[in-house]
Amino acid sequence: MHYGDAMARRSSAVRLILSSLFLSIVFSTVVLSATKKPPLKPVNINTASFEQLQQVPGIGPATAEKILQMRKSYGLFKSVDDLLSIRGIGKKRLDKMRKYLTVGKPEASSKTPPPKTQSKEPATPTEQQPPPN
Repeated sequence: MHYGDAMARRSSAVRLILSSLFLSIVFSTVVLSATKKPPLKPVNINTASFEQLQQVPGIGPATAEKILQMRKSYGLFKSVDDLLSIRGIGKKRLDKMRKYLTVGKPEASSKTPPPKTQSKEPATPTEQQPPPN
């Protein structure tokens, strides 16, 4: 009997600790999402990183990952409305996020022109050697 009582108390204590932990995580998530500051300029969903996507109100880690996976699998988005095909993003949610999102082509990497190859001919005629006899 004594062993059963100790297990019951331990089980209750574990449940209490786990529920407290769960509530603190939920509370901190709600507080953090309420204090999230929206981006200063719209985020391009075709070029944004995981972290940049999460700056948009309504996009958390799971949604950011879904957006990146969709972009990787299907290519560039043609419209912000393409996000409606992602599970969990509905019309109302998208309407709240829309002003923080944009669609554009990825910027081309700045390529420097290749270095000029030197000609084998001398630059001035005076540097030329006389032809052999």
